[in-house]
Amino acid sequence: MKNMTKTIMLEEEKIYKGNLILVNANHPLRSFQEEGFIPADIRFPKILVKSDAANILQLILKKISCYDEILPVSGYRSVTEQRKIYADSLRDNGEDFTRKYVALPNHSEHQTGLAIDLGIKKEVIDFIRPEFPYDGISQRFRKTALRYGFVERYQSTKEQITGIAHEPWHFRYVGYPHSEIMNTNNLSLEEYIDFLKDYKYGKKHFQAEIHGKQIEVFYVSADESKTTISVPEQTLCQVSGNNVDGFIITLWRNRNE
Repeated sequence: MKNMTKTIMLEEEKIYKGNLILVNANHPLRSFQEEGFIPADIRFPKILVKSDAANILQLILKKISCYDEILPVSGYRSVTEQRKIYADSLRDNGEDFTRKYVALPNHSEHQTGLAIDLGIKKEVIDFIRPEFPYDGISQRFRKTALRYGFVERYQSTKEQITGIAHEPWHFRYVGYPHSEIMNTNNLSLEEYIDFLKDYKYGKKHFQAEIHGKQIEVFYVSADESKTTISVPEQTLCQVSGNNVDGFIITLWRNRNE
């Protein structure tokens, strides 16, 4: 029986939306969202993230039974909030510290709603640099999070690439299986975006088997205002822009497909 396909249209504006958008000093946020956020923890109703990220975060915390030991410190920020945080840090901490730990307005992952700063529960928690060590419950969170789509975004070995100092408390939702692929290949998000460009649509795609599913990931360059691709009809297809120049497509196939 001939394999049936479906056509997906990728509009240029969607380059700037999705779980895999790269936001950094060179790539500002270009698609702004002000709704669709929910509390990362119902005890802290003002600390918001995107609903998918919030639900996954709660699942991880429940999985490792650490609801009272790990607290959300900072989630979604509007551009106004980011401007204030940046200005306050310049005033209180100076330019060198601020450039290391605080992103410029519209260049902050916190404005995507996909980033969360976490801290170990303490009487006093540093808003800019909360404590989140590499042992105990925080390390259990770090390892478990990879299996559900969160990565530690700013690692100590990647500072020259990310442009941000080491932040063991800052986690970014990229979705699964991307978190596992990034970890296995020791890639920052910047490196992962480039890595996937070696797996272009219509050529060799990145493939892996996970939990009985065949995962296929590939990159589509946005050469025109509207780009179309064909994928198997019965296959789950996830699309994310990269906030740079194209799209990342993830296909979930059954093992025998």
